[in-house]
Amino acid sequence: MLTRRLPHTDLDLSVIGMGCWAMGGLWWGDDVSDARSIAAVESALDSGINWFDTAPLYGHGRADEVLIRALGARKNQVIIATKVGVRWDGDGQHARSELTREWIRRDVEASLQRLGVERIDLLQVHWPCESQTPLAESMGELAQLQTEGKVRHVGLCNYDVAGLTEARRYVPIVSLQTPYSMLRRELEQELLPYCRKEQLGVLAYEPLCRGLLTGKFAANKRFPESDLRARDDRFQGQRFLRALTIVSRLELIAKRRKVPVAALALGWAIRQPGMTAVIAGAKGPEQVAEHVQTLAILDDEALWADVDRVVAAYRG
Repeated sequence: MLTRRLPHTDLDLSVIGMGCWAMGGLWWGDDVSDARSIAAVESALDSGINWFDTAPLYGHGRADEVLIRALGARKNQVIIATKVGVRWDGDGQHARSELTREWIRRDVEASLQRLGVERIDLLQVHWPCESQTPLAESMGELAQLQTEGKVRHVGLCNYDVAGLTEARRYVPIVSLQTPYSMLRRELEQELLPYCRKEQLGVLAYEPLCRGLLTGKFAANKRFPESDLRARDDRFQGQRFLRALTIVSRLELIAKRRKVPVAALALGWAIRQPGMTAVIAGAKGPEQVAEHVQTLAILDDEALWADVDRVVAAYRG
């Protein structure tokens, strides 16, 4: 497995990390099971994936519990990235960012207990504060948790350049986790140049665009209400049909090279200048097996020239 150093750390991340949202059992349909999730984690480990991205929000902590069961004795051989700062109301359907000093500490302590570790390798703020807490207070508490040895490194998720710049005044920030895929490229406008200039790690989530870039969905696909994609406009109407057009063209390339479409989508993102690693979720081991086929094609320049032409022609 190819690894890349996360800047300003001693962490070497596999270029594909495993996202744990689905294994929390909420918002991803009715086909999630602990047994399949555990099998997926085991497949990831056996394939050389060495880091896992989770969060308290994923199943209200359930993803953490399933992940640790799956890792077993190998828990101390991997890197666990988690998040902080999200609260939910009632049934958990209305999450909001809460970044008071008190909530950050409470959230981190709960994560440490669920994960059964003494220190979090990479703690990331899930998204910018929605409760008017001064950034200095929030980042100051993260710095204090570092001083206490409970947090190894700090990253941010879903921040813009202004937020990143201000946060770095109070605590060393090593990475930005942000959405990025063939179908969603806002990162390229300001954030990616900034991160490259400042030597910050970039971790792309949704490189498969919630499965849209796997080639598994037909135009008449309908999701159950238990699946958040039932309410995602990327899977509806003309926007969905336009996305399926690029997928159909990618399928032709994938078929010629005998690889899954998902491998093309992941490889394209991994190859972008300044990218540290991508995060790919999986409900079962068969999806992990598709993802890791990416490694065999990363240096096929003729292949990527074909893919680049397809991506350049897409208009979302």
